Amino acid sequence: MLERFHVPADIAVRVNQEDMRATVEAIFERMGMSRADAVQSADVLVYADLRGIESHGVSNMMRAYVKMFGEGVINPSPRVRALRESVASATLDSDGGLGLVVGPRAMNMAIEKARSAGIGAVAVGNARHFGAAAYHAHMAVKHDMVGIAMTIGGTAMAPTNGAKAMLGLNPLSIAAPAGAEAPFVFDASMSAVAGNKVQLARRLGERLAPGWVGQADGTPIMTETYPEDGQLMLPVGGNRESGSHKGYGLSVMIDILSGLLSGTGPGLFSGSARAHHFIAYNIEAFTDVAEFKSTMDEYLRRLRECPPSPGQERVVYAGLPEAEDERERLAEGIPYHPEVIEWFRDITAELGLEWNLT
Repeated sequence: MLERFHVPADIAVRVNQEDMRATVEAIFERMGMSRADAVQSADVLVYADLRGIESHGVSNMMRAYVKMFGEGVINPSPRVRALRESVASATLDSDGGLGLVVGPRAMNMAIEKARSAGIGAVAVGNARHFGAAAYHAHMAVKHDMVGIAMTIGGTAMAPTNGAKAMLGLNPLSIAAPAGAEAPFVFDASMSAVAGNKVQLARRLGERLAPGWVGQADGTPIMTETYPEDGQLMLPVGGNRESGSHKGYGLSVMIDILSGLLSGTGPGLFSGSARAHHFIAYNIEAFTDVAEFKSTMDEYLRRLRECPPSPGQERVVYAGLPEAEDERERLAEGIPYHPEVIEWFRDITAELGLEWNLT
């Protein structure tokens, strides 16, 4: 993430990932989830925090999920069923289940189909939020596969030249294995900035960069601005001159692959429901796995060894900073904003759970 979204070191509260994991599992169980589903859900969130994806870790998401459970928006014990299935594809009804549970099931299904058919694609409808898209795509890497995950839901972003939110932020992730190099793991929303990062900016008192949001009438704000109610999220590119039609078009593509193929419909029609799409490519069905990984190593090494432009320290590729963050945070603990720790203190007390984050 950009430095502006990181918790300042002088106020950060470092928490051992096992302690946070146990706390999150206990909260999910108190929300009505089975033990296995609580463990799976916590794994998605802690993955995000360990890899520096704080926007989709416990800081923002746990309070949202607790609220949705309380309002009956999330089904804690869904009965997922296949609506259609072929050798290489499937469409699942999530029964309102949390995507932190249903998403990994669907991705595993895509992986198993790819194992026999070379490629597996699973669409999931009637779903709920699935956390960081990178988690699901990354699942394919240990199976020597390329993984893709995407999701839609609701409306928060205006189309290019539009004055109304008509699209979800529609993140897309792709993960590919390497050998000695850290795997390539790309994860980004089709909006100029992820919606949850706006919440981080609010918490940290940070400004948003030019072109990230627009005024209520859709006019792009091309100067730094603080987050305010009523602002519209803009597609990647910010305005037409900077290529926002590309982010807009990709967002529509994800609406089609996730929303329409699953039968849920685009975010504009889906209400509280979300829809996902998962793809796994079995590398050995296309080319030699060892050769693929060797070429990936050489490719990624050349990218990171590219001379940096003036004022920049280095060139990285998607997945490298996250791998570095994960090593550091496993050793030193995950840095959280004090406000986040206070929220956990309050919610564990409210739910009558043991406090173990200090």
